[in-house]
Amino acid sequence: MSEDPTGRLVVALDLDGITDKAGLMDRAARALALPDWFGRNWDALADSLGDPSVWPKDAAGRGLLLVVVGWRSYAEARPEEWRIAREVFAQASQRTPALTVALALGGSS
Repeated sequence: MSEDPTGRLVVALDLDGITDKAGLMDRAARALALPDWFGRNWDALADSLGDPSVWPKDAAGRGLLLVVVGWRSYAEARPEEWRIAREVFAQASQRTPALTVALALGGSS
């Protein structure tokens, strides 16, 4: 985790090697330090992204920039799931001004 020039906490969601929804949910739970009760489904991900109270503590009052890296293999393996994931990211960002989700076009490192 780091900070961007605007002071937001930057968290990388590294999907390198992930080819299914369960893997995406596990990586999201780890990257965002989501609570044990995180439901590991699309609605739970949307709710968690849109709720600053469950974000990492360093994001409180600063905002969160979630950078999704290494996503291409998942997108190719599960295009319909990836479409849903992108919708979840976009809707959460629209609903929650303190959240920005960016898809990195480069590699995962």
